[in-house]
Amino acid sequence: MRRPTPNWGWASLPCLLLAWSLLASRFPAYILPQPWEVALEGWRWARNGSLWPQLGASLTEELGGFSAAVLGALLLGTATGLSRRLRDFAAPLTGLFMAIPPIAWAPLTMIVFGIGYWSIVVVIFIAAVFPMAVTVQQGVQAIRHGEVRAARVLGASRWQLLRHVYFPASLPCLTAALRIGFSQAWRALVAAEMIGASRGIGWMVSTGGQIGNSSQVLLGIVLIGLIAWLMESLVFRRIERHYQTWRT
Repeated sequence: MRRPTPNWGWASLPCLLLAWSLLASRFPAYILPQPWEVALEGWRWARNGSLWPQLGASLTEELGGFSAAVLGALLLGTATGLSRRLRDFAAPLTGLFMAIPPIAWAPLTMIVFGIGYWSIVVVIFIAAVFPMAVTVQQGVQAIRHGEVRAARVLGASRWQLLRHVYFPASLPCLTAALRIGFSQAWRALVAAEMIGASRGIGWMVSTGGQIGNSSQVLLGIVLIGLIAWLMESLVFRRIERHYQTWRT
């Protein structure tokens, strides 16, 4: 009997911190601080209460833009997956919007909606909705026609087809769409906050660079990566495991 392959994922973070520390030892602290100095900077922000409004602002903007993008992607992806005419009509537009970097929309959204919540939410929506819609569309198209015909022979209505055939069979693509969409939305959020925001994690990184505070810049970068990792580990992987079991 073969022994299970050990999981060395636990060693990646200590190796990263060690490499960071060794690299930082070659530079002055104002250029590249040590990990413990960045942790101390985070403690200062948390202790004086400045950190929580930044996290709250970013998470609120992400929730608003990403939720709207999920709803839009489900509607658009399902519709284009079921209708070839609509798919042919939407394909050039989807390709066009996906080719434009989402951050390019930030100046326009700030002109229309002003600097703040709504302009950033719109950028997040544009960044996430089209990649997710394409993934959902591929999931719907991958469903075997024999299953659909069998359900129709048994008298399934359109709603029953969507609920009992299309939705379960497309679950792997739906979970992949959520991962892709959140990644795109999170990047767009940080970039938009760096360009035009008065608070948020991206604002922390931007202002830290303007005043030459490397610890603040790295603190923002660490928070960006940490939140993305927590979402992947605690949310998307659990959703994937749950629905893979449910689908089976």
